[in-house]
Amino acid sequence: MSEKERYVAYVGTYTHEKSIGIYVYDVDVEHGVLTQRSVAPINNPSYLCVSHDGERLYSIEDEGVAAFSIDENGDLTKLNSKWIGGMRGCYVEVDSKRRFLFVGGYHDGRVTVMRLNKDGSVGDIADGIFHQGMALSATERRIDHPKVSCVKLTPDEKFLLAADYGLNQIKVYRINYNTGKLTLEDIIRPELDASPRTIRFSKDAKFCYILMELSNEIEVYSYDIDEDGEPVFDKVQVIQTLPELNHMCASTNLGLSRDDKYMFVSVDGENTVSCFSRDAKTGKLTYRSETPGSGYFPKSISVLPGDEFYVVLNHDSNEMRAFKIFHKEKYALMKSRPIEINKPNCIRIHKLA
Repeated sequence: MSEKERYVAYVGTYTHEKSIGIYVYDVDVEHGVLTQRSVAPINNPSYLCVSHDGERLYSIEDEGVAAFSIDENGDLTKLNSKWIGGMRGCYVEVDSKRRFLFVGGYHDGRVTVMRLNKDGSVGDIADGIFHQGMALSATERRIDHPKVSCVKLTPDEKFLLAADYGLNQIKVYRINYNTGKLTLEDIIRPELDASPRTIRFSKDAKFCYILMELSNEIEVYSYDIDEDGEPVFDKVQVIQTLPELNHMCASTNLGLSRDDKYMFVSVDGENTVSCFSRDAKTGKLTYRSETPGSGYFPKSISVLPGDEFYVVLNHDSNEMRAFKIFHKEKYALMKSRPIEINKPNCIRIHKLA
C-alpha cells in the first residue's frame, strides 16, 4: 500500500441521545487506529454512501436525505436536504455517474428515486413505489407488512435490488436512467421467515450475497443477464452465519474483504463476528471462525484497506472496536482501545484523492 494513500471513516449515528451527526475519523489502516477529525451536524444520519468520484456523501436524515461535499481532508460541508415523499429512509445508494439517489424505506415499505443535480446536491423525486401485501409465513407469528431494509444496484447498474424484510422478498427493478422510473422485472424469494437484511455483490459481479436476519443465513446467488436482457439469479448456497445459534440471534451486516477472499458477518444476540472464506469460482462460502465483538448489538462492520483489520460498530454499548485479522490462524484480536461514540449505526471507509 502506498504511503501517500489516505483514508477517512464516516460513521452515521442516531442523534436522539448524545450524538450530533456524522463523525469523521482519520484511519491508520496499517495499525487499525481511527482518530476523530470532525463532525457534521445532522439529525439521525443512520445510513451513508459516498459517490463513486469521491466528491459527495449522501445520508439519511429525519427530514429525508442530505448531500454533503467532501473536501481534500475528508471533512464534510452540507449542500442541501430534500424530503423523499414518505417516512424517513434506512438505506441510500447512488449510481456511478451520480444521476440518481436510491432510498429504501423500512417504516413505510417504499423505494424512492431522487434526481441529483449537477453539483451533486439532491433534486426532486423521480419515482416512488410503495410495496404492498403481506408475507407468506411458516407460522402465524411472522405475518408482517412491507419494510424495505436495503436497496442495492447490480454491478452493471442495470437493475436495483430492494430487499423487503417484511414481505420476505427481494424485488428486482429495471432502471430507466432517462426518467428515473423503476419497472419490476423479477422477485427473488428466500426461504420462509428468512427476512432479508442486506445485500452485497462480489467484485467480479458474478455473485450476490443476501443476509437473512431472522433465519441467520446467507443465501448465495449467481448473477447474469440472459440473451433477452433479463436478470437471472440462481441460488447456489444457503449457509448459517454461525454453526450453532440460539433463538435470540439476529444477523445484522456483511463485510467483504477488499481482495474478495473473505466475508465477515456481525450477529446480534451472540454479539460476535463470524468469518467465511469465499470460493471465487463457485461463489460459495465456507465457515472459518468467530470472534466476540466485545460489545452489544454489532450493527455494522467494515474491512479496512489492506485486509488486515475490520471495524465493528457496537450500537448498544456506544463504541467502535478495531480487530486485527490473523488469516492463517483463523482468528481476530482487538488491537486498539475502543472508541466511544453514541449509537453508531453505519460506517463507510473513503480513500482521499
